[in-house]
Amino acid sequence: MSSEFHSHAAAVAFPQERILRPDPAAATRVDAQGNRVIVMECPFDSVTFDQAVDRVIDWCRHATSAKTVVTMNAALLVSMRKDAALAAACHAGDLIVPDGVPVVWASSLVRRPLTARVAGCDLMQALLARGGREGLRVFFLGARENVVAELARRCAHDYPGLQVAGYRNGYFTDSDVADVVAQVRHSSADIVFIGMPSPFKEIFAERHRDDFNAPVIMGVGGSFDVLAGFVKRAPASWQKVGMEWSWRLLMEPRKLWRRYLVTNTLFLAHVARDTVKSRF
Repeated sequence: MSSEFHSHAAAVAFPQERILRPDPAAATRVDAQGNRVIVMECPFDSVTFDQAVDRVIDWCRHATSAKTVVTMNAALLVSMRKDAALAAACHAGDLIVPDGVPVVWASSLVRRPLTARVAGCDLMQALLARGGREGLRVFFLGARENVVAELARRCAHDYPGLQVAGYRNGYFTDSDVADVVAQVRHSSADIVFIGMPSPFKEIFAERHRDDFNAPVIMGVGGSFDVLAGFVKRAPASWQKVGMEWSWRLLMEPRKLWRRYLVTNTLFLAHVARDTVKSRF
């Protein structure tokens, strides 16, 4: 993802009255089965991959209010600790799942084991497949124009029955926000996938969850580039042992080396601290 994309996303401003603030109650909410647990100050839904898919599809059919899906990785956990608006947006998620083996490992170390990893890219693919079988409408927001256009083309071809209600690239500024929101709203999508970087996608999804008039909004980061065939994903063996981040580092070393060096170090420090606290 280019630096230009990041600068565009970061440039979007929001009215002061819509600034997100942490909700203390959000971190202690549990779902109907009592499966929400706290790991590193973040509430997670301890669900299997299939349960996550079923829950989202059920929301598409029966939800009476907009739901947000947050796929939480190590970098996001670290960023939440210094970004109050990001923390508020993530805590407000209606489904929060661990997107990364390191997060699942960390949950075991602090004696709050999560059920399984639910990777955002995999979850998006599964929802597209189910959406094809059930005739759902989807909207893609994010990435470069050629990427999102190719994603829309592939999904229409690969998932018969899926209705691509619309798409828009992620290069817009604060003056374009009203038009972007209107385009999504008028699409009547069942699921809005936001393929933009953090913390923008989480905050944007939360601030506009009601404006979109869609049952489900899900941030998927760089998944558009992967599913459109522009970026090769790490082999399954690397994913299984929690080394997908290192694959991405190999693919884009100049862009990512500093981010992963700092983020991974801070993540390990937080895990060590929370592990000590949980045992003593």
